[in-house]
This record gives sequence, C-alpha cells and structure tokens, in this order.
Amino acid sequence: MSSIPSTLIIGFGNPDRQDDGVAWHILTFLADRFGIPKPQPPDLDFFPTGTNPDLFFTLQLVPELAEQIAGYDRVCFIDAHTGAVAEEIHWQQISPRFQTSPLTHHLTAESLLSLSETLYHHTPQSLLVSIRGYEFEFSHTLSSVTATLAVDAAQRIIAWCLQA
Repeated sequence: MSSIPSTLIIGFGNPDRQDDGVAWHILTFLADRFGIPKPQPPDLDFFPTGTNPDLFFTLQLVPELAEQIAGYDRVCFIDAHTGAVAEEIHWQQISPRFQTSPLTHHLTAESLLSLSETLYHHTPQSLLVSIRGYEFEFSHTLSSVTATLAVDAAQRIIAWCLQA
C-alpha cells in the first residue's frame, strides 16, 4: 500500500456512550481490512504505528494533535453526529479554519488543521466523516441503525484510502 499518500485516520468520541463511539467501531473495521492489530479492552485506544493508513482514536480533538497530523499527506476525521446535518453519513472535504467555541473542551477538525498550518506550515488534505448516532446510553454496542451506517462509512473510507 506504499503507493497511496501517507494517511492518518482519526476517530473521536466516547466508546462508552453507544453511538458516540461509532468512530472506534469504524477503526476496528478498518484495522481488520488493512491487517492492523486492534487494541483489546479495556485498552480501547488506537495509536499510530507507522502503517499506511495509520489509525488513531481519542475521546476528543486536542491542540497537541496538530504536530501529529502535520506529518501526513491526508487525514480523515471520523465522528458521530446527532442529526444536526441532513445526511446520515456526512462526507465533507475540510480546510483550515480557526473557530472559537464557548465550550472550553471543544476543538473542531478545521481548527486543528489551522493549528497545523500555523505551527508546522503543513495542511494535509482532509476529510470529515460524520455518522448519525441514534442511541447514547452507557453501552459499548452500537444501535442497529448506526451499526449499519458504520459499515457503509467504513467501506467508503477504505475506497478513499486506496485512491492514489
């Protein structure tokens, strides 16, 4: 897979809150597809290991990730949404754009790209994939609807990864 641009896939959300953890489930699907070892519970984190694509999971985006993403040609961000966008699988090319937030623990993918551009003078081609969540109880299992959407999203991400 060395012919594809260096790619980082960052999933974020809370895997303890059912559909909010859809990104973690998609990363496990991608790990199977690309032969990347999966973490075992209770260690639910994916960390970059130098594979292409590289997989990373975090509860939320943080400014420190700007240095990490600056080392890749492409980055795909995966998250859940609660219906704020019309599509059940929202697929969007994103660009650097710093956004302020009234919440102290909220950093958007666009703001993270802006930090990468400002601090490291590199902005990877970037994609945001947001999957509709329906149930947010305390569970590690996705709702049936979101589980189906996760498989569809993972297949689309695989196709994107394999584009040279």
